[in-house]
Amino acid sequence: MRQLALNTHISGRFNIELENLRNSVMAMGGEVEQQLVDTLKAIATNHPGLAEKVILNDLKVNSMESQIDEECLRIIAKRHPTASDLRLIMIISKAITDIERMGDEIERIAKLVTKQKLPADVAIKASMLSIGQQAAAMMRGTFDAFARLDEDAALEVYDQDNSIDSEYKRLLNYTAGEMAHSGEPMEDWLEILWALRSLERIGDRCKNICEYIVSITRGRDVRHMPLENLQQKLDDLSDS
Repeated sequence: MRQLALNTHISGRFNIELENLRNSVMAMGGEVEQQLVDTLKAIATNHPGLAEKVILNDLKVNSMESQIDEECLRIIAKRHPTASDLRLIMIISKAITDIERMGDEIERIAKLVTKQKLPADVAIKASMLSIGQQAAAMMRGTFDAFARLDEDAALEVYDQDNSIDSEYKRLLNYTAGEMAHSGEPMEDWLEILWALRSLERIGDRCKNICEYIVSITRGRDVRHMPLENLQQKLDDLSDS
């Protein structure tokens, strides 16, 4: 198992600042994870009040992103980090953007409940919940891998997006068929389609963070590569 061992610095304060920064990212991730859990519960129980709470909480997530970003800049200006420390700070700055975007996607899904636009079709709703539960599990795995900067765990989570993508495509095909003979307004269907897309995008954001973890542990940018090519490249690096 490959994990990054963080440096121990002469300045004990610097160690504390880096640890606090990582803890802040985990706290932000925990907020977004809870938003998704609450949204799925709101969908399952058709609970507009709970969905509204999710929407309002997105402001807190936005604020957390700004605070963490400011702390990253402050540490860079004050500590002049190098090597793995600088990579960690830069990756954190990127990761919180993805986490904030997850919050935006979840907010869009929650609005289906507050607007009373949930699909009437039982199969569509069940598949939404299934994809959402897979996305929530992927999110938990992603944040756990980030907490430990664990490359193997990140790669395992990365692969889970294939299942989400497959179910999403099946659901899109089924939904298109229902739209063809439904009397419901097209505007309502478009909102459902956007919400489905948001569920799928959560998995993509988790993949981004998993790539960041590998970039930290390997000291190389491995973004924008399919899993099989990414794994092959890492194997080649290990053998060299």
